[in-house]
Amino acid sequence: MRQVCRALLVAIVAVTWVGCSSSSSPSSPSSAGSTLNVMLKDSPFSDAKALLVTFSEVSAHISGSGGFDTLPFSSGTTRTCDLKKLTTSQDILGTGKLAAGHYTQIRLVVTSAVIYFDNASSGAACAPSIAAPAGRNANVTVSSGDVKLNREFDVTASGATTILVDFNGDQSITLQGNGEYRMSPVIAVVSVS
Repeated sequence: MRQVCRALLVAIVAVTWVGCSSSSSPSSPSSAGSTLNVMLKDSPFSDAKALLVTFSEVSAHISGSGGFDTLPFSSGTTRTCDLKKLTTSQDILGTGKLAAGHYTQIRLVVTSAVIYFDNASSGAACAPSIAAPAGRNANVTVSSGDVKLNREFDVTASGATTILVDFNGDQSITLQGNGEYRMSPVIAVVSVS
C-alpha cells in the first residue's frame, strides 16, 4: 500500500510539474495567423481645405510584455493622410500579423502636419506621400506625436481584428497667439471588431 501511495504521489507531482512548466506564450508575430487592421477616420479641422498628417509608426502592446509590435504600412516607412478626405470615409493606416493574445494599447506616432487653406489635395486619402496642393499653407508644430490609445482588445489565433480610430482635427489643432499652429493629437478608438 505504501508503494502504491508513493507511486501515485510521484505521478501527481510529475503531471503537475509538466503542466506548470509548459509555456503558453503567444507565437511570434511572423508566424501568427492573426491580422490587426488599424483604420483611420477624421472629425476635421474646419478651417482647412486639406490637412496632411504624416505617421511614422502604428504599433500594438500585448499584455504582459514590455514592448510594442509594429504594424507595417501598406508601402513605405511613413504614411500620410489628408484628414479632410476622411470625414465621410476611412482608410487603412497600418495592417499586419500579430501573435494571438490580449492587447492593452495602440500607439500612433505623428511626425508632421501641414494645413492647406486654398485647395484640396488630389489622389487617395492615405498614401506613402501626398502631393502638396497649391495655395496658402502653414506648417503645424506637433507637440507630442506619440499617442497611446488605452483600449484593450483580443487578437484570436486566426481571422482579423479591425480597430477604427478617429483623429479629431478640430480638437487637435490650435492657433497660437503668435499666428503659428500647434498640434496635440486627439485620437480616440471608435470601434473594435
